[in-house]
Amino acid sequence: MDCKEARLMTHAYADGELDVLTTARIESHVKNCAGCKQRLGELSALRASFKKALPYFKTPEGLQNRIQAGLRKSEKKPRPLASSYRLWARMGAVMAAVIVLSASLLVVMKAPSTNDDVAHEVISSHVRSLMAEHLTDIRSTDQHTVKPWFTGRLDFSPPVRDFASEGFALAGGRLDYLDNRQAAALVYQCRNHVINLFVWSDDREQSQSVSAHGSQGYHAYAWGQAGMRFWVVSDLNESDLSQFVRLMRTVQGG
Repeated sequence: MDCKEARLMTHAYADGELDVLTTARIESHVKNCAGCKQRLGELSALRASFKKALPYFKTPEGLQNRIQAGLRKSEKKPRPLASSYRLWARMGAVMAAVIVLSASLLVVMKAPSTNDDVAHEVISSHVRSLMAEHLTDIRSTDQHTVKPWFTGRLDFSPPVRDFASEGFALAGGRLDYLDNRQAAALVYQCRNHVINLFVWSDDREQSQSVSAHGSQGYHAYAWGQAGMRFWVVSDLNESDLSQFVRLMRTVQGG
């Protein structure tokens, strides 16, 4: 099992929805992959915080006995037709309420991620790429080698440019998974600093202006352009990283 497959099944694994064989495979992978282990730990911590924050209502004492007594009493009396109709009407109303509540929860769960959520995700992915020694799937300084590598692996064509003459040398690329979709990660080198440029297809209406984010000593810039979403992340100083963003937006016509 590779990291890409493990990421796709992380949530199912945390929910206990996988079969025994797949569970064993993902556990074996996590033992030897620091990045996936950290991702699973973050998910477990999030689930624990939700569980802690949600209210818990204890069943009142004697409720079970009262329900059973009521059932026994109702079994002894023939139920009039009108009463049965009212019971079914109440049950229908309860079921309708359950369906509406479930639909509302589903909408909340599928709500688009906010920029702050995605910023945390891309910064975490940047850090993992440095820690797990999996910075590139294709290592090359030639944009004409890196760009074709993504063909057939993604449903879009990420822009690949080399800015070595401006101080930002292309180092390669890899596949990633961000904001619930496959993404291209283009890797650049500026002196001793690594820059990750994440790109994924996103046809949602979005602002083309650049938004800035930061966390844990890392800087991140995001913008939308040509039906794609761009995120640049690095511990490079803001001035140099802003220059890289301007270069990238210029070649894309932004």
